[in-house]
Amino acid sequence: MAKKDAAAKPTSSSGGKKAKKKWSAKKVKDKANNMVVLDKPTYERLFKEVPTYKLISQSILVDRLKLNASLARVAIKELENQGLIKALSRHHAQVIYTRASGDDN
Repeated sequence: MAKKDAAAKPTSSSGGKKAKKKWSAKKVKDKANNMVVLDKPTYERLFKEVPTYKLISQSILVDRLKLNASLARVAIKELENQGLIKALSRHHAQVIYTRASGDDN
């Protein structure tokens, strides 16, 4: 019975040694260099182009205008206060807006 147990267990010398896995070979995403303060051309573009978008959210402004997320939130609140956009859906994490049309339902 002792021979069966010894035959069932693989010995430590069986097989070759594997090389240690290298974790540094993964791809690194570049850090986004978004604006923290609005400059003049971006400010004008904000009030000219953004009210024509069908769907407006914080993440869309970050993507299209290369703004910081906190700056995008402030810009959206300013557009809403001026009546250029109106809210469609409110959630504590994400608010979705659309362009304000002349006829309100």
